[in-house]
Amino acid sequence: MNKPTVPDDANLPAPGIADPAAVVPPQVFRLVVEQAALAISITDAHANILYANPTFERVTGYSRAEVIGHNESILSYRVTPKIVYETLWAQLKRQRPWNGLLVNRRKDGSRYLADLTITPVLDADGQTTHYLGMHRDVTEMHRLERQVQNHKALIESVVDAAQVAIVLLDENEHVLLDNQEYKKLIGDLGKEPAATLMAALRTQIGPGFDNARASRRGLSNREVLIEQPHRPPRWFSCSISWFEEQDVSADAFYEPARRHYLLLTIQDISELKRQQEAIRINALHALLAEQERIQGLREALAGAVYQLEGPLNMLEAAVKMLERRKESPGDDPLATVLDDAVRNGRETLETLRASIPYDAGELVQPVDLNTVLHDLLKLSTPTLLAAGVVVDWQPAARLPAIQGRATQLSTLFKQLLDNAVEALYESRSGQRDMRVSTLDCGDHVEVVIEDSGPGVPEEWRYKVFEPFFTTKGADQHHLGMGLAIAQEIVARHGGTLDIDASYQPGCRMRVQLPCPRGEPS
Repeated sequence: MNKPTVPDDANLPAPGIADPAAVVPPQVFRLVVEQAALAISITDAHANILYANPTFERVTGYSRAEVIGHNESILSYRVTPKIVYETLWAQLKRQRPWNGLLVNRRKDGSRYLADLTITPVLDADGQTTHYLGMHRDVTEMHRLERQVQNHKALIESVVDAAQVAIVLLDENEHVLLDNQEYKKLIGDLGKEPAATLMAALRTQIGPGFDNARASRRGLSNREVLIEQPHRPPRWFSCSISWFEEQDVSADAFYEPARRHYLLLTIQDISELKRQQEAIRINALHALLAEQERIQGLREALAGAVYQLEGPLNMLEAAVKMLERRKESPGDDPLATVLDDAVRNGRETLETLRASIPYDAGELVQPVDLNTVLHDLLKLSTPTLLAAGVVVDWQPAARLPAIQGRATQLSTLFKQLLDNAVEALYESRSGQRDMRVSTLDCGDHVEVVIEDSGPGVPEEWRYKVFEPFFTTKGADQHHLGMGLAIAQEIVARHGGTLDIDASYQPGCRMRVQLPCPRGEPS
Protein backbone atom coordinates (compact mmCIF):
# COMPACT_ATOMS: atom_id res chain seq x y z
CA MET A 1 0.00 0.00 0.00
CA ASN A 2 1.44 3.36 -1.00
CA LYS A 3 1.62 6.09 1.55
CA PRO A 4 -0.95 8.86 0.90
CA THR A 5 0.23 12.39 0.34
CA VAL A 6 -0.29 14.96 3.05
CA PRO A 7 0.55 18.68 3.29
CA ASP A 8 4.26 19.38 3.39
CA ASP A 9 4.17 21.16 6.73
CA ALA A 10 2.48 18.14 8.29
CA ASN A 11 5.44 15.91 7.28
CA LEU A 12 7.92 18.13 9.06
CA PRO A 13 8.82 16.70 12.49
CA ALA A 14 8.89 19.06 15.42
CA PRO A 15 12.26 20.46 16.33
CA GLY A 16 14.32 17.95 18.27
CA ILE A 17 11.97 15.01 17.43
CA ALA A 18 12.94 12.26 15.02
CA ASP A 19 10.85 11.28 11.96
CA PRO A 20 7.88 9.21 13.27
CA ALA A 21 8.40 6.63 10.52
CA ALA A 22 11.88 6.01 11.83
CA VAL A 23 10.68 5.73 15.43
CA VAL A 24 7.56 3.52 14.95
CA PRO A 25 8.39 0.06 13.56
CA PRO A 26 6.53 -0.79 10.32
CA GLN A 27 4.75 -3.77 11.88
CA VAL A 28 3.06 -1.38 14.32
CA PHE A 29 1.08 0.17 11.46
CA ARG A 30 -0.26 -3.27 10.52
CA LEU A 31 -1.13 -4.05 14.15
CA VAL A 32 -2.98 -0.73 14.44
CA VAL A 33 -5.12 -1.55 11.41
CA GLU A 34 -5.72 -5.12 12.56
CA GLN A 35 -6.82 -4.03 16.03
CA ALA A 36 -8.75 -0.91 15.02
CA ALA A 37 -12.36 -0.65 16.23
CA LEU A 38 -13.41 0.56 12.79
CA ALA A 39 -14.14 -1.78 9.89
CA ILE A 40 -11.22 -1.13 7.51
CA SER A 41 -10.82 -2.39 3.97
CA ILE A 42 -8.27 -1.62 1.23
CA THR A 43 -9.23 -1.99 -2.40
CA ASP A 44 -7.51 -1.51 -5.73
CA ALA A 45 -8.40 1.33 -8.06
CA HIS A 46 -11.45 -0.64 -9.25
CA ALA A 47 -12.83 -1.22 -5.71
CA ASN A 48 -11.81 -4.86 -5.56
CA ILE A 49 -11.06 -5.80 -1.96
CA LEU A 50 -7.41 -6.55 -1.24
CA TYR A 51 -7.51 -6.42 2.55
CA ALA A 52 -10.14 -6.46 5.38
CA ASN A 53 -9.46 -6.28 9.12
CA PRO A 54 -11.16 -8.39 11.81
CA THR A 55 -13.67 -5.64 12.66
CA PHE A 56 -14.76 -5.66 9.00
CA GLU A 57 -15.48 -9.38 9.38
CA ARG A 58 -17.54 -8.81 12.56
CA VAL A 59 -19.57 -5.97 11.09
CA THR A 60 -20.32 -7.55 7.67
CA GLY A 61 -20.47 -11.23 8.65
CA TYR A 62 -18.08 -12.11 5.79
CA SER A 63 -14.75 -13.79 6.52
CA ARG A 64 -11.62 -12.32 5.03
CA ALA A 65 -11.34 -15.19 2.55
CA GLU A 66 -14.92 -14.58 1.34
CA VAL A 67 -14.34 -10.95 0.40
CA ILE A 68 -10.72 -10.85 -0.84
CA GLY A 69 -10.81 -10.46 -4.61
CA HIS A 70 -14.50 -9.44 -4.64
CA ASN A 71 -15.75 -5.96 -5.40
CA GLU A 72 -16.80 -3.72 -2.53
CA SER A 73 -20.26 -3.68 -4.09
CA ILE A 74 -20.82 -7.08 -2.47
CA LEU A 75 -22.08 -5.03 0.50
CA SER A 76 -24.36 -2.73 -1.51
CA TYR A 77 -28.13 -2.84 -1.11
CA ARG A 78 -30.74 -1.56 -3.53
CA VAL A 79 -32.39 0.94 -1.18
CA THR A 80 -29.37 3.23 -1.35
CA PRO A 81 -30.22 5.79 -4.06
CA LYS A 82 -28.15 5.67 -7.24
CA ILE A 83 -27.31 9.35 -6.88
CA VAL A 84 -25.39 8.57 -3.68
CA TYR A 85 -23.02 6.22 -5.51
CA GLU A 86 -22.66 8.68 -8.37
CA THR A 87 -21.70 11.42 -5.94
CA LEU A 88 -19.28 9.05 -4.19
CA TRP A 89 -17.41 8.17 -7.37
CA ALA A 90 -17.40 11.74 -8.63
CA GLN A 91 -15.68 12.80 -5.43
CA LEU A 92 -13.14 9.97 -5.53
CA LYS A 93 -12.26 10.65 -9.19
CA ARG A 94 -11.34 14.16 -8.10
CA GLN A 95 -9.04 12.40 -5.59
CA ARG A 96 -10.95 13.78 -2.65
CA PRO A 97 -12.17 11.78 0.37
CA TRP A 98 -15.90 11.00 0.56
CA ASN A 99 -17.97 10.54 3.70
CA GLY A 100 -21.61 9.55 3.89
CA LEU A 101 -24.21 6.98 4.89
CA LEU A 102 -24.95 3.80 2.92
CA VAL A 103 -27.42 1.00 3.54
CA ASN A 104 -25.24 -2.15 3.44
CA ARG A 105 -26.17 -5.82 3.48
CA ARG A 106 -24.48 -8.40 5.69
CA LYS A 107 -23.75 -11.97 4.66
CA ASP A 108 -26.96 -13.18 6.37
CA GLY A 109 -29.03 -10.68 4.39
CA SER A 110 -29.70 -8.28 7.27
CA ARG A 111 -29.20 -4.59 6.61
CA TYR A 112 -27.33 -1.97 8.57
CA LEU A 113 -26.54 1.69 8.18
CA ALA A 114 -22.86 2.30 7.54
CA ASP A 115 -21.12 5.60 8.24
CA LEU A 116 -18.45 5.26 5.55
CA THR A 117 -15.31 7.28 4.78
CA ILE A 118 -13.33 6.46 1.62
CA THR A 119 -9.93 8.04 1.05
CA PRO A 120 -8.00 7.77 -2.25
CA VAL A 121 -4.40 6.52 -1.87
CA LEU A 122 -2.02 8.21 -4.32
CA ASP A 123 1.40 7.09 -5.55
CA ALA A 124 4.47 9.26 -6.05
CA ASP A 125 3.15 10.37 -9.43
CA GLY A 126 -0.17 11.48 -7.94
CA GLN A 127 -2.14 8.59 -9.44
CA THR A 128 -4.85 6.78 -7.48
CA THR A 129 -3.68 3.23 -6.83
CA HIS A 130 -5.85 2.17 -3.90
CA TYR A 131 -8.80 3.20 -1.75
CA LEU A 132 -8.87 3.08 2.04
CA GLY A 133 -12.37 2.43 3.36
CA MET A 134 -13.39 2.83 7.01
CA HIS A 135 -16.92 2.39 8.26
CA ARG A 136 -18.91 1.68 11.36
CA ASP A 137 -22.41 0.41 12.06
CA VAL A 138 -24.57 3.39 13.11
CA THR A 139 -27.94 1.62 12.80
CA GLU A 140 -28.76 1.90 16.48
CA MET A 141 -27.67 5.53 16.65
CA HIS A 142 -29.86 6.27 13.62
CA ARG A 143 -32.78 4.45 15.22
CA LEU A 144 -32.44 6.46 18.42
CA GLU A 145 -32.14 9.75 16.51
CA ARG A 146 -35.25 8.99 14.47
CA GLN A 147 -37.10 7.89 17.59
CA VAL A 148 -36.27 11.21 19.27
CA GLN A 149 -37.35 13.08 16.12
CA ASN A 150 -40.59 11.10 15.94
CA HIS A 151 -41.32 11.76 19.61
CA LYS A 152 -40.57 15.43 19.14
CA ALA A 153 -42.84 15.64 16.09
CA LEU A 154 -45.58 13.74 17.92
CA ILE A 155 -45.34 16.02 20.96
CA GLU A 156 -45.39 19.12 18.76
CA SER A 157 -48.45 17.80 16.90
CA VAL A 158 -50.27 17.09 20.16
CA VAL A 159 -49.31 20.48 21.58
CA ASP A 160 -50.44 22.26 18.41
CA ALA A 161 -53.74 20.38 18.40
CA ALA A 162 -54.45 21.28 22.04
CA GLN A 163 -57.40 23.60 22.61
CA VAL A 164 -55.46 25.57 25.21
CA ALA A 165 -52.48 27.85 24.68
CA ILE A 166 -49.19 26.22 25.70
CA VAL A 167 -45.84 27.97 25.92
CA LEU A 168 -42.42 26.83 27.17
CA LEU A 169 -40.21 29.47 28.81
CA ASP A 170 -36.56 29.39 29.81
CA GLU A 171 -35.13 30.56 33.13
CA ASN A 172 -35.38 34.18 31.96
CA GLU A 173 -38.97 33.60 30.84
CA HIS A 174 -38.15 33.89 27.16
CA VAL A 175 -40.39 31.88 24.85
CA LEU A 176 -38.75 28.72 23.50
CA LEU A 177 -41.76 26.82 22.18
CA ASP A 178 -45.42 27.61 21.69
CA ASN A 179 -48.48 26.28 19.90
CA GLN A 180 -51.08 27.68 17.53
CA GLU A 181 -53.49 28.67 20.30
CA TYR A 182 -50.75 30.75 21.92
CA LYS A 183 -50.02 32.47 18.61
CA LYS A 184 -53.69 33.49 18.43
CA LEU A 185 -53.30 35.31 21.76
CA ILE A 186 -50.54 37.48 20.33
CA GLY A 187 -53.08 39.43 18.30
CA ASP A 188 -55.28 39.88 21.38
CA LEU A 189 -52.80 40.63 24.15
CA GLY A 190 -49.78 41.99 22.31
CA LYS A 191 -46.41 40.72 21.21
CA GLU A 192 -45.75 38.42 24.17
CA PRO A 193 -48.88 37.27 26.04
CA ALA A 194 -46.76 35.14 28.39
CA ALA A 195 -45.07 38.24 29.82
CA THR A 196 -48.43 39.94 30.41
CA LEU A 197 -49.92 36.89 32.12
CA MET A 198 -46.82 36.16 34.21
CA ALA A 199 -46.82 39.77 35.45
CA ALA A 200 -50.50 39.47 36.35
CA LEU A 201 -49.86 36.19 38.21
CA ARG A 202 -47.00 37.76 40.19
CA THR A 203 -49.22 40.67 41.18
CA GLN A 204 -52.08 38.35 42.17
CA ILE A 205 -50.03 35.77 44.09
CA GLY A 206 -47.40 38.11 45.54
CA PRO A 207 -44.44 36.53 47.40
CA GLY A 208 -46.09 33.12 47.06
CA PHE A 209 -45.12 33.10 43.37
CA ASP A 210 -41.38 33.21 44.07
CA ASN A 211 -41.78 30.68 46.88
CA ALA A 212 -43.54 28.29 44.50
CA ARG A 213 -40.82 28.77 41.92
CA ALA A 214 -38.02 28.17 44.43
CA SER A 215 -39.63 24.92 45.60
CA ARG A 216 -40.69 23.92 42.04
CA ARG A 217 -44.29 23.74 43.22
CA GLY A 218 -46.81 23.93 40.42
CA LEU A 219 -49.68 26.42 40.26
CA SER A 220 -53.02 25.19 38.96
CA ASN A 221 -56.03 26.98 37.49
CA ARG A 222 -55.18 30.49 38.62
CA GLU A 223 -57.75 32.89 37.17
CA VAL A 224 -56.27 36.08 35.74
CA LEU A 225 -58.16 39.17 34.60
CA ILE A 226 -56.61 41.25 31.82
CA GLU A 227 -58.11 44.71 31.36
CA GLN A 228 -57.52 46.44 28.02
CA PRO A 229 -58.59 49.95 26.96
CA HIS A 230 -61.67 50.02 24.72
CA ARG A 231 -61.98 46.22 24.86
CA PRO A 232 -64.00 43.81 26.96
CA PRO A 233 -62.05 42.31 29.87
CA ARG A 234 -60.47 38.91 29.23
CA TRP A 235 -60.30 36.09 31.76
CA PHE A 236 -57.70 33.30 31.60
CA SER A 237 -57.13 30.19 33.67
CA CYS A 238 -53.37 29.69 33.99
CA SER A 239 -51.36 26.70 35.24
CA ILE A 240 -47.60 26.60 35.73
CA SER A 241 -45.24 23.62 35.92
CA TRP A 242 -41.52 23.88 36.54
CA PHE A 243 -39.15 21.18 35.35
CA GLU A 244 -35.48 20.67 34.58
CA GLU A 245 -33.31 18.79 32.07
CA GLN A 246 -29.70 17.68 31.98
CA ASP A 247 -27.34 19.98 30.08
CA VAL A 248 -26.19 18.18 26.91
CA SER A 249 -23.15 20.36 26.20
CA ALA A 250 -19.62 18.90 26.28
CA ASP A 251 -18.74 21.01 29.31
CA ALA A 252 -21.39 19.18 31.34
CA PHE A 253 -20.19 15.66 30.46
CA TYR A 254 -18.15 15.17 33.63
CA GLU A 255 -19.79 17.91 35.66
CA PRO A 256 -23.55 17.50 35.13
CA ALA A 257 -25.54 20.72 34.96
CA ARG A 258 -29.28 21.31 34.78
CA ARG A 259 -31.40 23.76 32.91
CA HIS A 260 -34.71 24.91 34.31
CA TYR A 261 -37.85 25.54 32.30
CA LEU A 262 -41.37 26.77 32.92
CA LEU A 263 -44.43 25.36 31.17
CA LEU A 264 -47.36 27.78 31.08
CA THR A 265 -50.79 26.60 29.95
CA ILE A 266 -53.44 29.25 29.26
CA GLN A 267 -57.15 28.70 28.78
CA ASP A 268 -59.43 31.53 27.76
CA ILE A 269 -62.42 31.41 30.11
CA SER A 270 -63.84 34.81 29.20
CA GLU A 271 -67.06 33.36 27.81
CA LEU A 272 -67.49 31.13 30.86
CA LYS A 273 -66.95 34.10 33.18
CA ARG A 274 -69.48 36.14 31.20
CA GLN A 275 -72.02 33.34 31.52
CA GLN A 276 -71.32 33.03 35.25
CA GLU A 277 -71.60 36.80 35.62
CA ALA A 278 -74.92 36.80 33.77
CA ILE A 279 -76.24 34.02 36.01
CA ARG A 280 -75.04 35.87 39.11
CA ILE A 281 -76.57 39.16 37.99
CA ASN A 282 -79.86 37.45 37.15
CA ALA A 283 -79.87 35.76 40.55
CA LEU A 284 -79.16 39.13 42.18
CA HIS A 285 -82.00 40.69 40.18
CA ALA A 286 -84.44 38.01 41.35
CA LEU A 287 -83.21 38.27 44.94
CA LEU A 288 -83.55 42.05 45.03
CA ALA A 289 -86.96 41.94 43.38
CA GLU A 290 -88.17 39.49 46.02
CA GLN A 291 -86.51 41.51 48.78
CA GLU A 292 -88.15 44.69 47.53
CA ARG A 293 -91.53 43.02 47.29
CA ILE A 294 -91.33 41.68 50.83
CA GLN A 295 -89.84 44.88 52.20
CA GLY A 296 -92.43 46.97 50.42
CA LEU A 297 -95.25 44.76 51.70
CA ARG A 298 -93.83 44.92 55.21
CA GLU A 299 -93.52 48.69 55.11
CA ALA A 300 -96.96 49.11 53.49
CA LEU A 301 -98.69 47.01 56.14
CA ALA A 302 -96.76 48.71 58.91
CA GLY A 303 -97.70 52.08 57.45
CA ALA A 304 -101.34 51.05 57.19
CA VAL A 305 -101.35 49.96 60.83
CA TYR A 306 -99.77 53.26 61.77
CA GLN A 307 -102.35 55.24 59.75
CA LEU A 308 -105.28 53.32 61.27
CA GLU A 309 -104.01 53.74 64.82
CA GLY A 310 -104.93 57.46 64.78
CA PRO A 311 -108.63 57.18 63.95
CA LEU A 312 -109.00 54.19 66.24
CA ASN A 313 -107.48 56.09 69.14
CA MET A 314 -109.92 58.91 68.51
CA LEU A 315 -112.83 56.45 68.63
CA GLU A 316 -111.58 55.09 71.96
CA ALA A 317 -111.34 58.62 73.31
CA ALA A 318 -114.92 59.31 72.16
CA VAL A 319 -116.19 56.16 73.91
CA LYS A 320 -114.49 57.20 77.15
CA MET A 321 -116.01 60.68 76.94
CA LEU A 322 -119.49 59.18 76.54
CA GLU A 323 -118.88 56.90 79.48
CA ARG A 324 -118.04 59.87 81.68
CA ARG A 325 -121.16 61.83 80.60
CA LYS A 326 -123.69 59.05 80.95
CA GLU A 327 -124.58 57.38 84.18
CA SER A 328 -125.59 54.20 82.36
CA PRO A 329 -123.43 54.16 79.18
CA GLY A 330 -124.49 50.66 78.40
CA ASP A 331 -127.99 51.96 77.57
CA ASP A 332 -126.66 54.44 75.01
CA PRO A 333 -126.90 52.92 71.49
CA LEU A 334 -124.17 55.26 70.18
CA ALA A 335 -121.78 54.19 72.91
CA THR A 336 -122.49 50.56 72.10
CA VAL A 337 -121.85 51.08 68.39
CA LEU A 338 -118.62 52.97 69.06
CA ASP A 339 -117.46 50.30 71.49
CA ASP A 340 -118.09 47.60 68.87
CA ALA A 341 -116.23 49.68 66.27
CA VAL A 342 -113.24 50.04 68.57
CA ARG A 343 -113.19 46.34 69.34
CA ASN A 344 -113.49 45.36 65.68
CA GLY A 345 -110.85 47.93 64.74
CA ARG A 346 -108.41 46.49 67.27
CA GLU A 347 -109.02 42.99 65.91
CA THR A 348 -108.41 44.26 62.36
CA LEU A 349 -105.14 45.92 63.42
CA GLU A 350 -103.94 42.71 65.03
CA THR A 351 -104.82 40.84 61.84
CA LEU A 352 -102.77 43.37 59.82
CA ARG A 353 -99.82 43.08 62.22
CA ALA A 354 -99.95 39.29 61.92
CA SER A 355 -99.91 39.65 58.11
CA ILE A 356 -96.63 41.57 58.09
CA PRO A 357 -93.99 39.21 56.59
CA TYR A 358 -91.53 37.96 59.15
CA ASP A 359 -88.03 39.37 58.80
CA ALA A 360 -85.85 36.28 59.19
CA GLY A 361 -82.77 38.44 59.30
CA GLU A 362 -79.55 38.10 57.31
CA LEU A 363 -76.07 37.13 58.35
CA VAL A 364 -73.80 40.07 59.06
CA GLN A 365 -70.55 39.74 57.14
CA PRO A 366 -67.85 41.89 55.51
CA VAL A 367 -69.29 43.62 52.44
CA ASP A 368 -67.34 45.36 49.68
CA LEU A 369 -69.47 48.30 48.59
CA ASN A 370 -67.46 48.70 45.39
CA THR A 371 -68.57 45.22 44.34
CA VAL A 372 -72.18 45.86 45.40
CA LEU A 373 -72.39 49.08 43.37
CA HIS A 374 -70.58 47.58 40.38
CA ASP A 375 -73.10 44.71 40.28
CA LEU A 376 -76.05 47.07 40.62
CA LEU A 377 -74.81 49.30 37.80
CA LYS A 378 -74.41 46.24 35.60
CA LEU A 379 -77.88 45.09 36.61
CA SER A 380 -79.26 48.53 35.72
CA THR A 381 -77.50 48.74 32.35
CA PRO A 382 -80.64 48.08 30.24
CA THR A 383 -82.59 50.73 32.17
CA LEU A 384 -79.74 53.24 31.94
CA LEU A 385 -79.38 52.69 28.20
CA ALA A 386 -83.14 53.01 27.65
CA ALA A 387 -83.18 56.31 29.55
CA GLY A 388 -80.05 57.61 27.81
CA VAL A 389 -78.21 58.03 31.12
CA VAL A 390 -74.42 58.42 31.09
CA VAL A 391 -72.86 56.99 34.28
CA ASP A 392 -69.54 58.18 35.69
CA TRP A 393 -68.41 55.35 38.01
CA GLN A 394 -65.59 56.45 40.34
CA PRO A 395 -64.83 53.75 42.94
CA ALA A 396 -62.13 54.24 45.54
CA ALA A 397 -58.98 52.30 44.64
CA ARG A 398 -59.02 50.48 47.99
CA LEU A 399 -62.18 50.52 50.03
CA PRO A 400 -62.38 48.90 53.47
CA ALA A 401 -65.15 46.38 53.97
CA ILE A 402 -68.08 47.25 56.17
CA GLN A 403 -69.91 44.84 58.44
CA GLY A 404 -73.40 44.51 57.07
CA ARG A 405 -76.11 42.50 55.36
CA ALA A 406 -75.28 42.23 51.67
CA THR A 407 -78.82 41.82 50.35
CA GLN A 408 -80.19 44.71 52.38
CA LEU A 409 -77.34 46.96 51.28
CA SER A 410 -77.97 45.98 47.66
CA THR A 411 -81.63 46.88 48.16
CA LEU A 412 -80.62 50.23 49.68
CA PHE A 413 -78.45 51.31 46.76
CA LYS A 414 -80.83 49.92 44.15
CA GLN A 415 -83.55 52.15 45.58
CA LEU A 416 -81.25 55.17 45.36
CA LEU A 417 -80.10 54.34 41.81
CA ASP A 418 -83.66 53.70 40.64
CA ASN A 419 -84.76 56.97 42.20
CA ALA A 420 -81.98 58.85 40.36
CA VAL A 421 -82.82 57.17 37.02
CA GLU A 422 -86.51 58.04 37.41
CA ALA A 423 -85.59 61.65 38.13
CA LEU A 424 -83.38 61.79 35.05
CA TYR A 425 -86.00 60.11 32.90
CA GLU A 426 -88.56 62.73 33.87
CA SER A 427 -86.10 65.55 33.35
CA ARG A 428 -86.71 67.59 30.23
CA SER A 429 -83.05 68.38 29.94
CA GLY A 430 -81.19 66.70 27.08
CA GLN A 431 -78.27 65.96 29.40
CA ARG A 432 -78.79 62.95 31.64
CA ASP A 433 -75.72 62.33 33.78
CA MET A 434 -75.19 60.26 36.89
CA ARG A 435 -72.05 59.99 38.98
CA VAL A 436 -71.51 57.22 41.52
CA SER A 437 -68.45 57.39 43.75
CA THR A 438 -67.09 55.73 46.87
CA LEU A 439 -64.66 57.17 49.39
CA ASP A 440 -62.73 55.85 52.39
CA CYS A 441 -63.26 58.42 55.14
CA GLY A 442 -61.38 56.65 57.92
CA ASP A 443 -64.01 55.52 60.39
CA HIS A 444 -66.70 55.24 57.73
CA VAL A 445 -67.27 54.64 54.03
CA GLU A 446 -69.11 57.23 51.99
CA VAL A 447 -71.15 56.57 48.86
CA VAL A 448 -72.32 59.54 46.79
CA ILE A 449 -74.92 59.30 44.03
CA GLU A 450 -75.40 62.47 41.99
CA ASP A 451 -77.75 63.10 39.09
CA SER A 452 -78.50 66.03 36.80
CA GLY A 453 -82.26 65.75 37.30
CA PRO A 454 -84.64 68.38 38.67
CA GLY A 455 -83.43 67.91 42.25
CA VAL A 456 -85.39 67.91 45.51
CA PRO A 457 -86.93 71.16 46.79
CA GLU A 458 -85.73 72.28 50.20
CA GLU A 459 -89.20 71.83 51.74
CA TRP A 460 -89.19 68.16 50.66
CA ARG A 461 -85.64 67.42 51.84
CA TYR A 462 -86.83 65.39 54.85
CA LYS A 463 -90.39 64.70 53.77
CA VAL A 464 -89.27 62.40 50.91
CA PHE A 465 -88.12 59.87 53.48
CA GLU A 466 -91.57 59.55 55.03
CA PRO A 467 -93.61 56.45 54.16
CA PHE A 468 -96.22 56.95 51.42
CA PHE A 469 -94.84 60.31 50.41
CA THR A 470 -94.45 60.54 46.64
CA THR A 471 -94.10 63.29 44.09
CA LYS A 472 -95.50 60.96 41.40
CA GLY A 473 -99.11 60.86 40.42
CA ALA A 474 -101.38 58.11 41.67
CA ASP A 475 -101.71 56.80 38.13
CA GLN A 476 -98.00 55.84 38.20
CA HIS A 477 -98.62 53.35 41.01
CA HIS A 478 -95.93 54.73 43.33
CA LEU A 479 -96.41 53.94 46.99
CA GLY A 480 -93.73 56.36 48.10
CA MET A 481 -91.84 53.67 50.03
CA GLY A 482 -88.48 53.64 48.16
CA LEU A 483 -86.58 56.23 50.18
CA ALA A 484 -88.35 55.16 53.37
CA ILE A 485 -87.00 51.63 52.84
CA ALA A 486 -83.54 53.02 52.08
CA GLN A 487 -83.57 55.12 55.24
CA GLU A 488 -84.64 52.13 57.32
CA ILE A 489 -81.78 49.96 55.97
CA VAL A 490 -79.21 52.70 56.59
CA ALA A 491 -80.49 53.09 60.17
CA ARG A 492 -80.17 49.33 60.76
CA HIS A 493 -76.49 49.58 59.77
CA GLY A 494 -75.81 52.52 62.05
CA GLY A 495 -75.28 54.94 59.17
CA THR A 496 -76.80 58.11 57.77
CA LEU A 497 -78.59 58.98 54.54
CA ASP A 498 -79.17 62.59 53.56
CA ILE A 499 -79.72 64.90 50.62
CA ASP A 500 -77.13 67.61 50.02
CA ALA A 501 -79.23 70.79 49.83
CA SER A 502 -76.29 72.78 48.44
CA TYR A 503 -75.91 70.63 45.35
CA GLN A 504 -77.25 72.42 42.30
CA PRO A 505 -78.54 71.61 39.79
CA GLY A 506 -79.75 68.10 40.36
CA CYS A 507 -79.64 65.90 43.42
CA ARG A 508 -76.83 64.48 45.54
CA MET A 509 -77.59 61.58 47.88
CA ARG A 510 -74.92 60.80 50.45
CA VAL A 511 -74.73 57.52 52.38
CA GLN A 512 -72.27 57.09 55.24
CA LEU A 513 -71.77 53.65 56.82
CA PRO A 514 -69.38 52.82 59.67
CA CYS A 515 -66.58 50.33 58.98
CA PRO A 516 -63.97 48.58 61.16
CA ARG A 517 -60.33 49.23 60.43
CA GLY A 518 -57.88 46.60 59.18
CA GLU A 519 -60.32 44.77 56.92
CA PRO A 520 -59.64 45.90 53.38
CA SER A 521 -62.03 44.55 50.82
